[in-house]
Amino acid sequence: MSDPVVIVGTGALACLFAARLASTGIGITMLGSWPDGLRALHEHGVRLMDPGGIDRSFRIRATDDPQHCVGARNAIVLVKAWQTSRAANQLSAFLSQDGLALTLQNGLGNRETLVHRLGEQRVIQGSTTTGATLVEPGVVRPGGEGIVSLGVHPAVKSLGEMFELAGFNIQYVSDIDALIWGKLVINAAINPLTALLRVPNGELLRIPSARQLMGELAEEVALVAAAKNIQLTVKDPVQAAEEVAQRTATNHSSMYQDMKRGAPTEIDAICGAVASQGEKVNVKTPVNRTMWHLVKAAAARDSDKIA
Repeated sequence: MSDPVVIVGTGALACLFAARLASTGIGITMLGSWPDGLRALHEHGVRLMDPGGIDRSFRIRATDDPQHCVGARNAIVLVKAWQTSRAANQLSAFLSQDGLALTLQNGLGNRETLVHRLGEQRVIQGSTTTGATLVEPGVVRPGGEGIVSLGVHPAVKSLGEMFELAGFNIQYVSDIDALIWGKLVINAAINPLTALLRVPNGELLRIPSARQLMGELAEEVALVAAAKNIQLTVKDPVQAAEEVAQRTATNHSSMYQDMKRGAPTEIDAICGAVASQGEKVNVKTPVNRTMWHLVKAAAARDSDKIA
């Protein structure tokens, strides 16, 4: 049996990975800060809902105290990009010296933040196009089977085997920048539009103007990547974004879910990062820049309503 795993986060993807890994017999601890999520996980375990509405519960440990995780050798980071600095500090307090932290987060800058605190050898870059929707605290519904991509590291194969045992589709990618920017293409194309329109991913393909914008967002990311001499893992960025939207058609993107509950979004690390990187390489990114400001404005409006 694999070593126990600490999952940093209690949101949709964190719950999905926790449930599927726990189903193989791996001991799971979820480290979070969301009181409702931690309470639900304590009382009922993490619950995985199938398409018919039937859920299975898996017992896990849930805590808000990093000291309860001291000595862990495997951690998966699934918090929002704006929470990465805090997660890095927590990991530095509990991860063993030979431990590994795998980031499957959205956006740019997460790996660098983790490496700054943990060192190069204790961080693995990854990404996933697997979808998930948090139905309620601690209850997750899968939203389309994607791929878990893992970057180069001497110990990456053991992690890959663990994920394969849990039913995830795994691929290994040698170019870390290509891995990050390939995921950024998808995030920038789908997340802000679904958040603003309040629609599941597949609806973007059915609304002509939304589909057009989705393509323009993806193309801008690809242009910035090309200017930075980054070879994307996808040949056609527009097609790649549309394929993910189709495969996760009924899923609500993480940004949509954040906007719906009045939580901060990752727009700064996605469209904001594309716009900022574009400026550095003299590539104009008007659609990403507009989405960046629109999402921030909408989030500020919604947070005022909730308050």
